[in-house]
Amino acid sequence: MLQPKKVKHRKWQKRPKFGTETRGTELAFGSFGLKAEETRWITARQIEAARKAMTRYIERGGKVWIRIFPDKPVTKKAAEMTLGGGKGNVDHYVFPVRPGRILFEMDGITEEVAKEAMRLAGHKLPIKTRFVKK
Repeated sequence: MLQPKKVKHRKWQKRPKFGTETRGTELAFGSFGLKAEETRWITARQIEAARKAMTRYIERGGKVWIRIFPDKPVTKKAAEMTLGGGKGNVDHYVFPVRPGRILFEMDGITEEVAKEAMRLAGHKLPIKTRFVKK
């Protein structure tokens, strides 16, 4: 799973989730891509599940680029713990996605294969996505 090797601040504050994406909205590496249509946090596990679904379908053909990296830590307190005592420990990492962000890119395969692979990957994610091409 993806997670940062080192972080400057172990625990982050939550930020408001609104607006559309300004960076990472165009295809940069491949000919086909998967674009986000909603705002949501995507976990490292969901990114890995989508990546596995894509690579399994294309059967070692073509190349896949992951355009997002989960570096935002999410904390969670232990079960049955009383209130107080500060913030919990880091549980997992997420990437805050906003509409318009390219999540995955693909090249070296036909459009039909890429479209189906991206569809399978989109089902693993908690947001609506759209297939885009150059």
